[in-house]
Amino acid sequence: MSGDPAGPPVLAPGLYLVATPIGNARDITLRALDTLAAAQVLAAEDTRTLRRLLDIHGLPLSGRRPVAYHDRNGAAVRPRLLAALAEGRSVAYVSDAGTPLVADPGFPLVRAAVAAGHPVTAVPGPSAPLAALSVSGLPSDRFLFVGFLPPAAGARRRALEDLRGVQATLILFESARRSARTLEEIGATLGYDRQAAMARELTKRFEEVRRGTVADLIASCAADPPRGEVVLLVDRPGSGAGDPADLTAALETAMADASVKDAAREVAEALGLPRREVYAAALALRAKDGTPD
Repeated sequence: MSGDPAGPPVLAPGLYLVATPIGNARDITLRALDTLAAAQVLAAEDTRTLRRLLDIHGLPLSGRRPVAYHDRNGAAVRPRLLAALAEGRSVAYVSDAGTPLVADPGFPLVRAAVAAGHPVTAVPGPSAPLAALSVSGLPSDRFLFVGFLPPAAGARRRALEDLRGVQATLILFESARRSARTLEEIGATLGYDRQAAMARELTKRFEEVRRGTVADLIASCAADPPRGEVVLLVDRPGSGAGDPADLTAALETAMADASVKDAAREVAEALGLPRREVYAAALALRAKDGTPD
């Protein structure tokens, strides 16, 4: 981006993926505002949402008419946006909220733009999965964004079964009214004792994070049904569970023939525990023994 510091910025030709607030309008970045002000073409999953965002921040359309680009019209509208890129124009795309391509229809557009050799630039910012992960209290060293589970019961069950052994924190989108049912399915398939969190209305006035086991969250939904936008997070198998004596015994055995680091990695994988926690336990055990690594 270049131009006179006192005047409007100038964007180089290409596709710009602009992250927008997931709730609090002030979360938008200065770079995102510059990009939306300067782009020659504006494309949005919902043009009404984009117009409201521009109005809030005092950005004029300046004769630009936002182009609606979503799941239902993507095949028809995509050639129009690709033509604008081929003409050397700057195109800014925003999803309904958050980071484009995270559970939104932007992927086919980006793939087509890349295939045609057009520059693609990310203008990073708010993201509901990352915001939820950061406040969940669950391990963040490895995570898997699942998005929405399939709507059909059989497909949902198979999807959850595929996730049973994943050694990462799972992040799912769900509607508030279906959260209790989804938690029941998660409990039945992955285990009711798994640590989990429910983050709702992130960055908004009534933001709330509920934490506990899957069973705890099911009970919480029954007592106080959630409202608003919901992100569900589920810990990896075995994390935070089990007998501490088992961990100690496993570490003692592993460290007899390996370094602290290698032993921690081996035990973490064997017991399905976060490597960081196992490494800390191994260091504490080594310090207690008074043996140098």
